Amino acid sequence: MNKRFFEFVRRCWLKPPHVILRWIARYIVVELRQPIDQRQAKKLSIIKVLKLLDANNLNDLWLELGNADFPLQVGRISIDDYNLACPEDYKRIETAANNVLQHKVNLLGSGTINLGNHISWHKDFKSGYTWPNISSRRIKIMDLNTSSDIKVPWELSRLQWLIPAGQAFLINGDERYSEKVKNIIKDWDTSNPLGWGVNWACNMEVALRSITLIWLFKVFYKSAAWKDEKFRSVFLKLLYLHGKFIFSNLEWSDINSNHLTTNAVGLVFIGLFFMQGEEPNSWSSRGWNILNSELPKQVFQDGVNFEGSIAYHRLVTELFLLPALYRKSIGLEVKESYVNRLRKMAEFIKTYSRTDGSSPLWGDADDGRTIPFGGQGINDHRYLISIIGLYFGDNNLRAEPTKSAAEIFWVLGLDAILKAKSNAKEPSSKAFHNAGVFILREKDDLVFINCGPVGMSGRGGHGHNDCLSFEASLQGQSLITDCGSYVYSADYKSRNNFRSTSFHNTPIIDDEEQNRFVHPEFLWTFYDDAKPKVHLWSSNGDMDHFVGAHTGYHRLHTPVTPVRSITLEKTSHSIIIFDRFEGAGKHKIQIPYHLSLGLDVIEDGHGLWKIIAEKQEFIMIADITNNWTTEINNGLVSLSYGKKHPIKVINFYRDGPLNSLSVAMMPAKNAPTNPVKWLRKISADLNSVSSTKN
Repeated sequence: MNKRFFEFVRRCWLKPPHVILRWIARYIVVELRQPIDQRQAKKLSIIKVLKLLDANNLNDLWLELGNADFPLQVGRISIDDYNLACPEDYKRIETAANNVLQHKVNLLGSGTINLGNHISWHKDFKSGYTWPNISSRRIKIMDLNTSSDIKVPWELSRLQWLIPAGQAFLINGDERYSEKVKNIIKDWDTSNPLGWGVNWACNMEVALRSITLIWLFKVFYKSAAWKDEKFRSVFLKLLYLHGKFIFSNLEWSDINSNHLTTNAVGLVFIGLFFMQGEEPNSWSSRGWNILNSELPKQVFQDGVNFEGSIAYHRLVTELFLLPALYRKSIGLEVKESYVNRLRKMAEFIKTYSRTDGSSPLWGDADDGRTIPFGGQGINDHRYLISIIGLYFGDNNLRAEPTKSAAEIFWVLGLDAILKAKSNAKEPSSKAFHNAGVFILREKDDLVFINCGPVGMSGRGGHGHNDCLSFEASLQGQSLITDCGSYVYSADYKSRNNFRSTSFHNTPIIDDEEQNRFVHPEFLWTFYDDAKPKVHLWSSNGDMDHFVGAHTGYHRLHTPVTPVRSITLEKTSHSIIIFDRFEGAGKHKIQIPYHLSLGLDVIEDGHGLWKIIAEKQEFIMIADITNNWTTEINNGLVSLSYGKKHPIKVINFYRDGPLNSLSVAMMPAKNAPTNPVKWLRKISADLNSVSSTKN
């Protein structure tokens, strides 16, 4: 206990004293309660559960719970209807469902893994490390001296990989799937007694597993395999214990995050599922109150999640949405202010989603979902636009279902797919001032700019050192990308690299981070150095223009303020980036441009490069007359957790007195006769604008 206790205090040493004292008090309470809870869990019989739920007998309760209203699609589905709604998707479901039968998974970049006849629930099958079978309070979540990743057993124990078996069962009625899922749940229950082992070490994981268990129940409760009364007793007791555990271990902090949000969603789902009884009613009430309190704290008024990550914005949107749908499905109130914030979250997704469905790689990403139904790319979030728009009656919040149709179908059904096709306005340029995100776009051209706080109100969290960084696509082709996230504790050096300034498209001065790392082992913390400042934002029919700066390098011996101007010329499909630096003295400056995966680059003259995509060519132009040098280097990008790919990086360097740099990109067919001369002229105009607006 002592070692874990002092590690806990060490991790939170930056917090205010009253917060640390509150956490310590909660820690002590949980330590004292855990053996009591475990003894009570062993004594919790199905008879006791029935009494707590005011139920007469097990089978009547089972049917009552199964027949109760539910916000997701859990009824039988004809293959013809499914093929109409989601062409070709049934093949994906059938393949994934058969993998469930064989205990095959593909999680967190692992590739297809056969778990064997006996599933090792406490093992990271990627590294081979197995966590000890000890009290969950004493599990060492991060061991930076090994390559183990605790997310692997956690992801496995979310049980979301079983969802395709449920989908296949609803379409074809094959009882092999119900039998297999039943046996896996029984095995998990036997291998993971309450509060014991790695899979109870994080309350967020308990909550996500609860949501999956409830959906699986709704799918299989009438199946032949699930008629076994012994299993019914095991299942209901397991889910009830999940509710008690979540309620007793809420992940409060001085600044709450998606962890507490997930806890609250788990409480709402379990409480509404059981429908009756003093404890379930208190769970659903407590969870819903937390969600109503946290939504305006964790999501800015402009609809952007405060953690500084697009992947977590998607996760948090799901988290706040699903319990609202559950409450609405059984006739409970959801305030209009809550719905309006969901609409704004969907508006942000609509604005940042590219025409191919992909999203910028802003901030952390761990592939986390609340309950995944579709087989679309992990970075395609468009289904949330349509689900929110259709359910809450906003015709502007719709998107063509395309590859994410399955996500819409399994929430809202066939009719929603048919209605999703609409004449909603195309997304346009928009400033999200609260979050500091600025999106310049015109049809297939999109530039995503971050000029906001580092994340979690300046703590770091899932944000990166990416102030003034941008991603860019022209004519549907991604050209400039951030590098993603890759992994967390499994490789802390890579973790810190991927969140560092040099892995983003933003100036680096004197080899310093724009926000200092508190310590290499503090993987979710920064010093809050880079305070953003927006000088100018304008958008009109022909041109969008942004100018911003930050204070990250004011701590240098001779302070420097990077000021970046980014312009989208819509008629020529051109992007112009103009960097200038306010300050004095000599400094070393590096400005990287990370080219998107699959692109090649060839130097084509002084200050000219050809960027070669699969179907077209683009050019990059730079005015490097002021003693700027260039190199084409190798870099890395991670599009999903646990995977990284080589890319090319064009780096601009200067060592000496401060001087500006202008760069432009455009389709090769639109190139001016004298590109550098053209760039100098337009840069002079932009320099004048950005200087006067400072």
